[in-house]
Amino acid sequence: MTRTLKPNVSSSPCMMGEDNPDIIQQDPAPQSVSLLNSLSRVFGIRLNEKQDSPDTRFLSDLTRLFHQRRVDAEAQMEKHNTPWANVYLIQYGIVRLFREAPSGKVAIHHFFTEGDMVWPVFGRSRTVRNTLCLTTVTPATVWVADFAAFRAAIQSHGEGLWSQFAMALTEELAELTSMREFRKHTMSAKERYQLLLEEYPELVKRVPDNQLASWLGVVPATFSRLKTGAIKY
Repeated sequence: MTRTLKPNVSSSPCMMGEDNPDIIQQDPAPQSVSLLNSLSRVFGIRLNEKQDSPDTRFLSDLTRLFHQRRVDAEAQMEKHNTPWANVYLIQYGIVRLFREAPSGKVAIHHFFTEGDMVWPVFGRSRTVRNTLCLTTVTPATVWVADFAAFRAAIQSHGEGLWSQFAMALTEELAELTSMREFRKHTMSAKERYQLLLEEYPELVKRVPDNQLASWLGVVPATFSRLKTGAIKY
């Protein structure tokens, strides 16, 4: 039986602190369920009730590799000149992938947000020649697994499965990177800023301006003028 709130009764969010019979109290899903759902989305697997299906066993094997970690903003997760060791599945927060020159100049390649999986795509990044850095932008909750164990678990479930998985994510990241570089050379700063607002509104709200400026390929002063509409071209 469903209940209908009377017009003069406060809406449900206003009554969450009360023991009101019109509110259905539900226990939050276990963290393991959240991880399982996230992995199913990453791999494009539809979950079902069959516990002995190959897909279910595959996801179950992967979930055992991950542990949850909560980190503060600006926490260093992977750094250059050190082999990239882990794979990350973001439950909450934003992280940035970047390179930093000896002079201190930073080139931001990508921002990852909720639901994204981050791992060492390039073979070089798994060695001491790694030039990529991964750092949180906001406080974050992430699922972390050892990359070597993660790759081995996928490989154990079928020949070519790792290559299929790796290629899909590598191509996606490469396409985003190449498109951004193309825009830097063919579009004005104002045009790129407008696309940033249209395509990544959540990043604009949650990422500091100096980092967005680096990603956009402009200096912070130019980004500030773009925000205020001072640049007219």
